[in-house]
Amino acid sequence: MNSIKIVTSGMYLPKREVDNAELNKKFNIDDNWIYHRTGIKKRYWAEDETTLDLAIKAVENLKEKSNIDLKKIGLIIVASTNYENAMPGISFELQKKFDIPNCMCMDILAGCSGYINAIDIARKYILDDVEYALIVGVEKLSKYLNKDDINTAILLGDGAGATLLSRATNKKYAKNIESLGQLGDILTCKENEKIYMDGKKIYKYATVRVAENVKQLLEKEKLDISEIKYIVPHQSNLKILTSMCNKIGATEEQMYINISDVGNIFNASIPIALNEMLDKKMLHENDKIMLVGYGGGLNLGSILIEM
Repeated sequence: MNSIKIVTSGMYLPKREVDNAELNKKFNIDDNWIYHRTGIKKRYWAEDETTLDLAIKAVENLKEKSNIDLKKIGLIIVASTNYENAMPGISFELQKKFDIPNCMCMDILAGCSGYINAIDIARKYILDDVEYALIVGVEKLSKYLNKDDINTAILLGDGAGATLLSRATNKKYAKNIESLGQLGDILTCKENEKIYMDGKKIYKYATVRVAENVKQLLEKEKLDISEIKYIVPHQSNLKILTSMCNKIGATEEQMYINISDVGNIFNASIPIALNEMLDKKMLHENDKIMLVGYGGGLNLGSILIEM
């Protein structure tokens, strides 16, 4: 069975840390209100850094931790919901910055879980003739925040995660990716407007529909949830993650959660979480992990990868 493997990773968070104390004062709310509602203690907002800057620094971090020659990269995919420029895309700018020749580049706009789509797209090219694929999830959500809107300002942050993939043999890979465009109005960011969320509808979607997606993939692969070492979800809201964990029958130990320290960073959530897990040496040969993305579009998907 031909599959893909995670070779190395990197991440970057902006310099400015925005803790709950700052937002408590701004919104005149109780010290524990934000954490009780979201599970978040702090998030990061970029000030003088662009979305591209965040992506570059995540790739630089990846490069520092690996002896892989980045010139061997044959594909770069960047998943994001925001860009400073329509052309050239961030993937092309990364190719230029790191002087990578003979490389295919693409930026994808697939909502908050575009990183999941990017992984699956990369697999197809890797199984064809690409030696290494670089996948970057990056967001500068603070640019699109109404910082006077308590519903979004307390949730969203900025950051970037980078993952280097290559081919693997005799490893399991499976996916269940779907889109629900008919429901897209519950999470939007339209031109010249700020991010809008219908919190109640998002909660229902994330806890019910996403859990169903995960169960469908497990059933298809004839696997029990107990056989999955870790679930690495999009870090949206702690209450959503806890509910999802219960609905799919996973234990708290199986689900990797870091939202308290970084907030919700859309496409950067999963690669940042993966990077932390790799740095902590939590992932070992033959571990089966499941990446779970969901959000704007609406878009959702789960990917099963054997380490």
